[in-house]
Amino acid sequence: MKAIKVEWSDSLHGSVHIPGSKNSSLALLAAVCLADEPVTLHGIPDIADLRVIYEISREIGLQVEHHESGAITMDPRNITSTVLDPVKSSSFRAAYYFVGSLLAKFGKVSVGYPGGDDFVSRPMDQHIKALQMMGASFTFKPTSYTVEAKELHGATIYFDMITCGATINVMMAAVRAKGTTVLLNAARDPEVTDTANLLNLLGAKITGAGTDTIRIEGVASLHGGSYTVIPDRLIAGAFLMAAGVTGGSVTVDNVIPEHLSSCLAKLREIGMELDVHDNAITAHSTGILRATRVRTAMYPGFATDLQQPLTALLTQARGKSIIGERIYPARFNHAHQLIRMGADIKIRSGVASINGGNVLHGTLVHASDVRAGICLILAGLRAEGTTTIAGVQHIDRGYEDVVGSFRSLGANISMFDSNEKPAHSLITGTK
Repeated sequence: MKAIKVEWSDSLHGSVHIPGSKNSSLALLAAVCLADEPVTLHGIPDIADLRVIYEISREIGLQVEHHESGAITMDPRNITSTVLDPVKSSSFRAAYYFVGSLLAKFGKVSVGYPGGDDFVSRPMDQHIKALQMMGASFTFKPTSYTVEAKELHGATIYFDMITCGATINVMMAAVRAKGTTVLLNAARDPEVTDTANLLNLLGAKITGAGTDTIRIEGVASLHGGSYTVIPDRLIAGAFLMAAGVTGGSVTVDNVIPEHLSSCLAKLREIGMELDVHDNAITAHSTGILRATRVRTAMYPGFATDLQQPLTALLTQARGKSIIGERIYPARFNHAHQLIRMGADIKIRSGVASINGGNVLHGTLVHASDVRAGICLILAGLRAEGTTTIAGVQHIDRGYEDVVGSFRSLGANISMFDSNEKPAHSLITGTK
């Protein structure tokens, strides 16, 4: 078991190159199955969730070739099975994208239930409703579910709630369905647009991606091509916040500033200075921050995935800050870990009240999901003593080399094998 050790760090300075978007990559790697020729993807990060996708891909006959340049070529011409290993496909949330990408071509797909970070409720009802309207039927088993359709047909589908996952999944299913599909109240996330751009490059007919109404005219086939994934806006936002936690100046390179509009507005509001360029953003901070109020929302609102690092940042802002989590109201496991470090945070009904300015103290904490891990790293940078973060496997799911990136900015952070420490220290927190 790996763990991360973080010591109090002086102001951070330097630049970080932002990798390709994890959430986009999950969709793009599955979308390749819709093609009839090889597809080469550039900028795909080397993270745990995607390595599981490569294993699943090879098991169903989707050939994967890694190039020295970092590009990945996937050849869907020899797919022989659409039964995904239920254990592997349940290890991450977005395995359901294989339903959208395989169903129209092969008529039947079996996959494990959505896994990954557990925020109490990850409903699939909008996926199910939409695919049933297009002619699919579902069979639910204890560890997996099977989706079948002799022929998918176009439909006009209204999503009862805005959902990025269902928007992408159904959009992919509609690409090779008969007729025209219209998605109403669709998610506007950059990852939706990124997936649509790849599919259009391959010959799909999708219009309206990035708005709340998406129209897909079904096509009989898709050709191959080459495509570059968008940068990860969530990683970029977290590193900008790091400058606020410690003070200093941090530049994130390879970003699309428009994707971070709500985050940048909030960082300016609490007292950070930002220099925004075409594909880079520099955050400056003296470490003196103002309290604020935030409500998470679907894009273009403030992202739920940035709520957690923001919580760490607001522990350093004097005054009372309020964070309302409207996407996943139970997504506050990180707050309980911050309280162990001395933060004054109260949680009630999906709202966190943060009285900032308390001195944080290093202790043993646990990262319950990807973004919670980054939250705890940020807190550790300003905590007295040593912060030891367990649950590193969750961080590895979304960050390629988080320790190296923070060290390049001057952070006192390292990775170690927790088995080297006495077992009781990782269970009770004793030294």
